[in-house]
Amino acid sequence: MQANTTNGPILTATEVSRVFGSGDTAVTALSSISLTVEQGDFLAVTGRSGSGKTTLLNLLSGLDRPSTGTVQFYGDDLAGLREADLVEMRRRRIGFVFQSFGLMPLLSAQENVELPLHIAGLSWRERRQRATDALHAVGLSTRARHRPFELSGGEQQRVSIARALVTQPEAVFADEPTGELDTATARSIAETLGEVAASRRATVIVATHDLDLAATAQRRLDLVDGHSV
Repeated sequence: MQANTTNGPILTATEVSRVFGSGDTAVTALSSISLTVEQGDFLAVTGRSGSGKTTLLNLLSGLDRPSTGTVQFYGDDLAGLREADLVEMRRRRIGFVFQSFGLMPLLSAQENVELPLHIAGLSWRERRQRATDALHAVGLSTRARHRPFELSGGEQQRVSIARALVTQPEAVFADEPTGELDTATARSIAETLGEVAASRRATVIVATHDLDLAATAQRRLDLVDGHSV
């Protein structure tokens, strides 16, 4: 996948809908959503549970395909890419942060952050340097050798963010990243995501029902029953 990364928006969704099932049992999770996301944007997608937030993130990141409409990443229609190209895009150009952290329990913070680079075949020296830089960026340099069970929930989520950053992605997708955190820790994570967008020029798209997190974003898209409002 050779996308143009110098001109135009990083992501464009045009009249995107997603329907699960068919016939009388069909459920419309998203209906005719259009948006444009520029490089360095911090966008919060908000709405109640079941509003379509996660579905939209999955479509924008290429994890799922729309039933109708198009999603373009730097002008490339994701529906037209081979699965191998989508895997390569998600491995090298997109980072993911999940509510449940998704850390390997037997690996240290440093090793968890290095894991995507190990899969990508980078050398030990480059893996170590990039992971060290990513942990420093989220304020966890002193916790690099700790395993997940030795870290607080907020620290684990910061490791997850560092892991998402370590491949130096153009876009980071975060699905309810503060959902399991207390208010103060959630606010800190929100600030970290904002700093990622500002300092690294990485586009950050967050699905959240946390209004404090949404308030830190530059832009906000509200969904109600699959519709933008």
